Amino acid sequence: MGDMIKIKLVRSVICTPQKHKVIVRSLGLRKLNQIVEKPDTAGFRGMVKKVPHLLELVEGS
Repeated sequence: MGDMIKIKLVRSVICTPQKHKVIVRSLGLRKLNQIVEKPDTAGFRGMVKKVPHLLELVEGS
């Protein structure tokens, strides 16, 4: 299995542009402080960089 990254939703998507909501939802995040594990690809890294004020990468295993 390849490298994985853990992405955590740290801020609410309320009062954010629709495009930001779509990005967060497409990552599989629904609830605040929820963590999802995704493949470490350029596509997922780019999605995180689009909304850095809402997401954070979780360090560790």
